[in-house]
Amino acid sequence: MQIDLDLLYTWGAIAKEYKKNEILFSEDEVAGFYYQVVEGCVRMYNSNDDGKEFTQGYFNDGQSFGEPPLLIDEKYPSSAVAFCDCKIIKLSKEKFLKILDENRETQNRFLQLLARRIHSKSKTSKDIINQKPEFRILAFLNTHKKGKDEIRELVPFTRQEIANFTGLRVETVIRTFTKMKAAKKIEIINHKLYY
Repeated sequence: MQIDLDLLYTWGAIAKEYKKNEILFSEDEVAGFYYQVVEGCVRMYNSNDDGKEFTQGYFNDGQSFGEPPLLIDEKYPSSAVAFCDCKIIKLSKEKFLKILDENRETQNRFLQLLARRIHSKSKTSKDIINQKPEFRILAFLNTHKKGKDEIRELVPFTRQEIANFTGLRVETVIRTFTKMKAAKKIEIINHKLYY
């Protein structure tokens, strides 16, 4: 969701620049701010004790992130890191809630956003339950495809990022891509993936 920047600044929001790989907040940290990407990209992820990461989502220009724990006084269930150099708006929880209280249209758009995210997470969970790597990868590619089905487009994620998003090992992703290429489900040109 994108809240108008002028409205955010009026309520005291600040813009902060983050360098690539800089942490915005960590898992189990108390949620205290509304975040919105002005430019760049943020990745939210979980990691286990062995360092294996699972990507929860990517958030780009105009998108907000990290709101659910903010609304229910919980800790962040994931960490957020700058995927590239970014400019991010931060607004305190109290002021964010006042914006929602005083702006019915913003509140309605926010509810729709949360409903879409819950729906998307349910679909993603269903896809992850399926143990076949090709099914998981295809579900991921279909979710992130922007254009028409018949037109192949460059997939802007690395093999490691796709592994992190699907819960697979990078070696499994690479082997599966080889099979998918042979079946003409994807194209790989100069080490770039097209779907």
